[in-house]
Amino acid sequence: MIGRVLSFGRLMALLAKETIQMRRDRLTFGMMLGIPLVQLMLFGFAINTDPKELPAALVAPTQDRFTRAMVSALELTGYYRFVAPDATAAEAERMIARGDVSFVVTIPSDFGRRVMRGESPSILIDADATDPSVASGAISTLGTVAAQALSRETGAAAPAPGLSVVVHRRYNPEGVTQYNIVPALLGVILQLTMVMMTAMALTRETERGTMENLLSMPATPLEIMLGKIVPYLGVGAVQVVVVLAASRLVFGVPFVGSPAVILAGVFVFVVALVILGYLISTVARTQMQAMQITFFFFLPSLMLSGFMFPYRGMPGWAQALGEVFPLTHFLRLIRAVMLKGAGLATVSGSFLALGVFVLVLALAALTRFRKTLD
Repeated sequence: MIGRVLSFGRLMALLAKETIQMRRDRLTFGMMLGIPLVQLMLFGFAINTDPKELPAALVAPTQDRFTRAMVSALELTGYYRFVAPDATAAEAERMIARGDVSFVVTIPSDFGRRVMRGESPSILIDADATDPSVASGAISTLGTVAAQALSRETGAAAPAPGLSVVVHRRYNPEGVTQYNIVPALLGVILQLTMVMMTAMALTRETERGTMENLLSMPATPLEIMLGKIVPYLGVGAVQVVVVLAASRLVFGVPFVGSPAVILAGVFVFVVALVILGYLISTVARTQMQAMQITFFFFLPSLMLSGFMFPYRGMPGWAQALGEVFPLTHFLRLIRAVMLKGAGLATVSGSFLALGVFVLVLALAALTRFRKTLD
């Protein structure tokens, strides 16, 4: 009776068959090993919720010993790294709008004189609060550190009680998390749906056996690629309208910048995504493989783009790797335009990066498709 229900010999034969089939499907086997390793590396080394050495600009017309003491004290906290120690007010404003710096420290020209007279000096900290979690740790240490540094410089026995540290949380003064997350969700949703749906396009033709009919048509590879891509641009447009409307009406996310710049950035980003999906479809042989490659791309892009964790908190190698993903540049663009009111000139670097992605991916997709035809 047991032999009819469960046979050890038949079970071993089936296990051997499945093992051989798994070895032949190298892509699936590689995903089984690769995805856990990627998760381990990203979560173990790259993810840091308390970023240190955040870039800062210093606006200080008078570089006296008290100013230098303030700067040294802020750097010793580990949170500040002054990349522009002699910036003007206009330069610092452009840098924080572009996202080049997270803080602008302004020390007035009469700071040293007020200290020597025993008056109450003050310094101003402009913090980029589009991501509230980035600025919170650095801001919490300001008052005590600055007062202690000034006391050491003046030789006082106790911290200077008159020092005033004024903090301006720019672009998101209330620290609303939705202001940072919801605009970025537009990029995440578009990436997941556009890449996956487009990646299924060509592999679906292969699995259904209709690829021969497609290749027999009097059409060039470019025309076939555009025919597969353009319909998904329309789907992406519907998603953009839905997400932007929900951002404004449901979550109350401010739209400070130009809608035209937002839509232009979304268009270039969506074009890059659908071409990437088409490129994946030329590599994968089945829809399952296309889905696996899509998720293998989606995971590190989500982790390293600055969506879930502060981009500044990652080590240098992780930031360099994050630059490879279109989502990283789109998040900078959409947050800068929606929350900061950045114009086209300010986000031109993000547009340029997305444009490069479009060109490179399009050339790669055409090359792969021509090889498929051959």
